Formats: sequence, C-alpha cells, structure tokens
Amino acid sequence: MNRRTAREKALQALFQIDVSEIEPVEAIKHVFEEETPDGFTEKLVFGTLEHLTQIDEMIKPHLVNWTLERLANVDRAILRLAVYELQFEDDIPLNVSIDEAIEMAKAYGDDQASKFVNGVLSSIKKTMEN
Repeated sequence: MNRRTAREKALQALFQIDVSEIEPVEAIKHVFEEETPDGFTEKLVFGTLEHLTQIDEMIKPHLVNWTLERLANVDRAILRLAVYELQFEDDIPLNVSIDEAIEMAKAYGDDQASKFVNGVLSSIKKTMEN
C-alpha cells in the first residue's frame, strides 16, 4: 500500500473516532474491511491520538475566526493528521505532509477546504521553522 492510500485510511479512521467515538482498533479494522491494516496507517492513527492535546494546541492559534470545535469534522481530522506528521514524523518532509493534506482536503472536503487547510498548515510550518 502506498503512503497516500495509507494516509486516506488513517483519515477515515480518525474521522470515525472523532464522530462516532469508537475505539481506534475498531475504526482501523472498519476502514480496512477484509485487508490487513497497514503499519503506516496504524502509526499515523495512534500517533495522532497519542499527541492529540498537543496537536490541537498547535492548530488553535492558526484558526483565524474559527474554533477547532466549529471546523467540519473532516477538516479537523485532516489538520490533526497533518500536524502529527509535521511535528512527529521526522522522515517525512514538511512540504510532503502539507501537499498530502491539501490533496485529501480536495478529495474529502468542500470547495474551500483545500485553501483553508493550506493556509493553516503553512502558518504552522512557519512557526516551526522559526
């Protein structure tokens, strides 16, 4: 499984966990159906959940005129996943994480989601580089 597909599966699992409050193992099982879960997907899901409070605190200052709770569930899940990658996955270039998040926002979000995700993540990246 390529990393883009693994990220999409991780996004789907994180979305389910956020919306339905199901256990992470169950969410991962559900998105993989009959397939064996991918290690990268599991790493993304469990890593995001493990650092969720820190990730949310990194996102909040960059939400101009928004609160984390008011975001569309899918946008929130995309941002959380991307910020996990930006902050905790040293082997993934920052721009790759941002580009992948933008592509997921185009695929799963509304018409404005990709611009919004790009703006928030670019702002977070700037603070990380300083």
